[in-house]
Amino acid sequence: MTISDVISTGWKSTDGKRPPAFLLVSAAIVATAALIPVVYLVARSINAGSDWIDIVWRPSTAAVFGRTFLLIALVTIISVAVAVPIAWLTVKSNIPLRRVLSVAAVLPLVMPSFVMATTVIEMYSPKGVLQGWLSGLGVERLPDIYGLGGATLVLVLMTYPYVLLTVRGALRRMDPALEEAARAMGYGPVHTFRAVTLPMLRPAIAGGSLLVALYTLSDFGGVALLRYQTFTSTIMIQYQSSIDRTLAAVLSSILVAIAVLLLLGEGFTRGRGAYHRSTVGAVRVSRRIDIGRWRWAGAAIVGIPVLIGLLIPVAVLIHWLVRGLLNDQQLLPLLIPARNSLYISLLAAVTTVLAALPIAILAVRFQSRLSRFFERAIYIGFGLPGVVVALSLVFFGINVARPLYQSIWMLIFAFVVLFLPASVGALRSSLLQVNPRVEEAAQSLGRSQWRVIFSVTVPLVMPGALAGGAMVFLLTMKELPATLILSPIGYRTLSSSIWSAASEAFFAKTAAAALLLVLVAGVPTAYLTLRGHSDGADESDRVAESDRQSPAETAEVAQ
Repeated sequence: MTISDVISTGWKSTDGKRPPAFLLVSAAIVATAALIPVVYLVARSINAGSDWIDIVWRPSTAAVFGRTFLLIALVTIISVAVAVPIAWLTVKSNIPLRRVLSVAAVLPLVMPSFVMATTVIEMYSPKGVLQGWLSGLGVERLPDIYGLGGATLVLVLMTYPYVLLTVRGALRRMDPALEEAARAMGYGPVHTFRAVTLPMLRPAIAGGSLLVALYTLSDFGGVALLRYQTFTSTIMIQYQSSIDRTLAAVLSSILVAIAVLLLLGEGFTRGRGAYHRSTVGAVRVSRRIDIGRWRWAGAAIVGIPVLIGLLIPVAVLIHWLVRGLLNDQQLLPLLIPARNSLYISLLAAVTTVLAALPIAILAVRFQSRLSRFFERAIYIGFGLPGVVVALSLVFFGINVARPLYQSIWMLIFAFVVLFLPASVGALRSSLLQVNPRVEEAAQSLGRSQWRVIFSVTVPLVMPGALAGGAMVFLLTMKELPATLILSPIGYRTLSSSIWSAASEAFFAKTAAAALLLVLVAGVPTAYLTLRGHSDGADESDRVAESDRQSPAETAEVAQ
């Protein structure tokens, strides 16, 4: 078989349709660009020769690996232990304030790790606010918040919503017949959960755990402020302090390998078991379980992470802001960083959506080996920490793309590589809901494929494009390592301004910028979470209400 035959069969979709050439070219360019950071980083590490082996086998490298692995394991295990009960309580039980708590439990996700770390230091350090409150009770000194304990606390508060969202979605889609059958066999609630519910949640728990592990692996701001050395913080130190950045490149390659291992581990953990519905037709909605006198205790279990991970940090930020304003702290200097953050985040969102569009269309409408390759290629960025992508683009810009170096377009490039999967996922989901017969009808009227795509397909997937763009916008606003490394000299954003002030312990200066970041990220997140919760819960609420009605009332409502 010749190369041309391979290409021809590769781009031919499973149903025999051939995609337009411009779509293939666009997708190929996007996939190639997404692979540049990894390929260039690996090539630079190989060029290090024997130094690569020496760096890998250094005792200091092994120590950093051990600390990183320990942090990932602790954060993942604790996040699962926190998220699974919260998911069950907000979906399956009748706790009070359920909808409010369902939304609030997700909101710690919008808090940047370096902001969370700063508020944790202010509240729980030996000289923090909590120590001042407890000193009157005879508590002389709180345990040191720095190190593994503080880093674990911050990252658990930041990442448990990833597991919560995946598990909560799985619980809402779960066929209640299996649990009902277990209870009919005499299983109690605990035994039913352990023997039936938990095995069905394993794929969701594995997916959420992967997100937690990758976030922990990539985090820089939180671990740096809490003085816990991981691969990411070590790479940043080597990059900023060394003229020869070979060590940083080699360590980045190791970080890529760890990310790949996490991806493979998630697939193994998820397993191949499938749990199908036991009935056909419409999905039955499970009735919410009455936990009786434990209702308020359940609400407290949900509320404690919200209190520690959202309410207290926001209260600390407001306190700093008020104190700064009383001390004549000027807010006008924040206008330029705020403008820069909004501009570059909006530009990154638009660019990423445009780059994601050909990949999503090929993946849904022209399924083939080539389209699967393109889709998997762009998902590599999903597992790469921002510091790795940024460092590889520094090398690439200096040696290959000199005109792009020290420009905002290199920073935009990094954001596209990092956040392209989020946009592709949203577009893909939206496109799957569009009936392909609509496009076929337009093409039967004599329109070419490219005209059908731009005049029919694109307008129909606009909701997905807006959702994907919004997600990229929020992620870009929070991103720190790539912003610090790739921003042009003198180009300040909200995240870099917060980091600079927090690193120097100027907490009053961080408050306004941090609150603005949280507000920008929190409002859309709360809206989307509330809408998703309402969509999944309205039917269940109607079922619960029907249980409280007499048969005559239920029939009347049905009529």
